[in-house]
Amino acid sequence: MNLVGIGYDVHRLVEGRPLILGGVEIPHTHGLDGHSDADVLCHAVADALLGAVGERDIGHHFPNTDESIRGISSLEILSRVVAVLANQGAKIVNVDVTLVSEAPKIAPHLDPMRTRISQVLGLPPARVGIKATTNERMGFLGRREGIAAMAVASVFVPEESSSSSPNA
Repeated sequence: MNLVGIGYDVHRLVEGRPLILGGVEIPHTHGLDGHSDADVLCHAVADALLGAVGERDIGHHFPNTDESIRGISSLEILSRVVAVLANQGAKIVNVDVTLVSEAPKIAPHLDPMRTRISQVLGLPPARVGIKATTNERMGFLGRREGIAAMAVASVFVPEESSSSSPNA
């Protein structure tokens, strides 16, 4: 059966941190604040994948109270989420992400992001959609106070595995 999940993440921009999006370090004056590397793109994808199989969100799986994972790469978070899905017999079909950011320009970094995400998910790059838009200068995103990401994931789970879902 084909299942779909949706993910959303947002982090505040702060001075003194690197800006990591889709596993790629992007030159910018500010980075995203968080317990991990705060990669909103990876976090949104992880939540979409977990949601598709009825799992709890990444905050449950990777709590910000766990000092052993402080500064963890969000690509590692994604890798661990892929393992959770594999344990349920789930296969990722595709993911699609929209980043919302006034600055920096994301377009020059889309191909490296797609490559990194596709490698971690075990997908061809053509099955990883990444787009960027602005918030038309409205709200906290428009004021360049943060960056957000929304993701949708499609996952195939064999019929016999679907009954083992935690929410089944």
